[in-house]
Amino acid sequence: MAPKARGRKLLKKEQRDQFAPAQEQRDEPEAAAVETTEQGNQQMFYGVLDREELEYFKQAESTLGMDTFESAEEKTQFVTSVIEEARGKELKLITSQICSKLMERLILECDDLQLKGLFKAFNGNFYGMACHKYASHVLETLLVRSAALVEKELLTPSFEAGDEEGEVYGSMENLFLFMLNELKPHAKSLMSDQYGSHTLRLVILILASKMLPSSTQNNSNLRSKKSKIARKMIDIKDNDEFNKTYQTPESFKLELRELVSALYKSFTGEVASRSDINPAVITKFRELCVDKVASPVIQLIIQVEGIFDRDRSFWRLIFNTNDEKDAKEESFVEYLLSDPVGSHFLQNVIGFGRRKYVERLYRLYMRDRVVKLAKRDTTGAFVVQALLLHLKSKDIKQILDDVVPELSMLLNSNIDFGTAIINASNGQESYLRDDVISQLLLKYYPEENKERNILESCLLLSSSTLGNTRDDWPTAEERRRSIFLEQLIAYDQKFLDVTVESMLALPEERLLQMCYHGVFSHVVESVLDPQRVAIIERRRLLNVLCKDAVNLACNAYGSHIMDKLWAFTAKLMLYKERIAGALVAEDEKVKNSTYGRQVWKNWQLEKYVRKRWDWKGLVKDQERELFPPSESGNDRGNNRNNFNDRGNRNGRDESRDYHNKKHGRHSDNQADRSRKRQRTD
Repeated sequence: MAPKARGRKLLKKEQRDQFAPAQEQRDEPEAAAVETTEQGNQQMFYGVLDREELEYFKQAESTLGMDTFESAEEKTQFVTSVIEEARGKELKLITSQICSKLMERLILECDDLQLKGLFKAFNGNFYGMACHKYASHVLETLLVRSAALVEKELLTPSFEAGDEEGEVYGSMENLFLFMLNELKPHAKSLMSDQYGSHTLRLVILILASKMLPSSTQNNSNLRSKKSKIARKMIDIKDNDEFNKTYQTPESFKLELRELVSALYKSFTGEVASRSDINPAVITKFRELCVDKVASPVIQLIIQVEGIFDRDRSFWRLIFNTNDEKDAKEESFVEYLLSDPVGSHFLQNVIGFGRRKYVERLYRLYMRDRVVKLAKRDTTGAFVVQALLLHLKSKDIKQILDDVVPELSMLLNSNIDFGTAIINASNGQESYLRDDVISQLLLKYYPEENKERNILESCLLLSSSTLGNTRDDWPTAEERRRSIFLEQLIAYDQKFLDVTVESMLALPEERLLQMCYHGVFSHVVESVLDPQRVAIIERRRLLNVLCKDAVNLACNAYGSHIMDKLWAFTAKLMLYKERIAGALVAEDEKVKNSTYGRQVWKNWQLEKYVRKRWDWKGLVKDQERELFPPSESGNDRGNNRNNFNDRGNRNGRDESRDYHNKKHGRHSDNQADRSRKRQRTD
């Protein structure tokens, strides 16, 4: 019995044979040039390189990737020679998996005239490039560099229009517009294309003078998550022309208006008003709003259409604008609130739409069930967070009234929701601040739990990568939780107090491991504030941190903690000298470390070694700056440091918050001594 053929592999082979019957004679690396996309569209194919050419360009890509050139001039000469060798073969190169990476590197390294030459070589093929698995990345890199050159020519016009061989080029603005004329007729199909949609989004960003995001950052809206991971793996780094906003000529704004208007008409036809649009068209377009490929494009269009269209045509195509409920719209909004792609769409358009339109959606479809939506931690919760940023003050307070009593439960599955609530409360003049703090303490530091530890409940230390020797840390989840705890520490003094208590409850080895961790070290840094931590706790923390001062100073993360200890040891001269002495005792190790040298400089240890008296003068100046003396001669701003016992912490006056401490409230002991002095007089 013959073995059963595997379905997908057999189908791909049949498709390759159909489009390229002579495929067997090609080199294996070039075979991907004619593969079909997941949507079944044929990929562009311009032929293949011979074996010698392929080996040359592979070696050139490897050389540029290693970047071991002795000088900038040598690198420039190499790039020029490769571009010359690639002339006439550009279209073959961009459709190859390996050689397309070479083209990206060349685009990032070439000069302005070479860039125009490459741009001109692709004329007539931009649509095919946009829809190709490999060529689309080359085109996106080319467009970002082109936008930078458009601004450069706009601000500093140049009359150099040709290269050394007499090839004449137009302005980058004109070259870009010619490219746009080629893409405009295909805008509707690009919107739903797996690769072309990214190119269309980039074109819209350039025309609208918006930020052109990095192609590797996690929060970049330029490429998919899968694409960004692949970009990091091949180690192609964006140059300094990414993550910027560029000035564009007036013609770009006109082209943007024409592009968006043409795209709108391609869906609706020539209609006078929304009421004349076929309901089936609206339904079809709403389906695109929840399509994972087309949805980001529509979000971007809604973001930029207000630049030239006061009627917001695309918004009105998706949503009604009257004050009445609509059954079909209600079911559509409900789907958005329960679908991952749909909720992301609604979250973003809420930030871009007119406030009166957003308020209408909130009032008709969300106001009466905010808590229910907030419990949808992967969908509706993100929409509620967006509403907290963009509604009127009255509506935001109403949401806080509904949600804050349930906050401790909502944080079980969505820690970012806590950040949104804190920011909303602060934005409304600390509305329900005490209730928010109570809910947060109930979640992360409950009184009924004797073994409570906010580092465990918030950072999940026991199941974290803390202490791991493998290269698997920090994780994205650890980073989010660490940032959240830092925000809590900055939010209220109570969270700093319980964080310090939790740190002191840890074994010393565990606390030191936090100092060497990529994200948990930031939590340690955030508590090292001499004006907010009582002197007893400062001593207890320093007893641990001083034990490993030299290794901390020579570590990428620990060195930042050592810098913080310079201020944290204010009024604790014994500890400051203990740390300085430990660093000086192993000065060779410290000075041979990049991080150690910076700590040495920040601690002014040259003065400590050579001019000890001047070093002590710097220490006194620092203490006066952190704790300036009051008119009565007593220290101000350090009343927490006058407590000699932390055992009666719960009996303190609650009015002694951080702001009172900062502005010079005397401690009870100081007040008693003052009264005794008066009676004696």
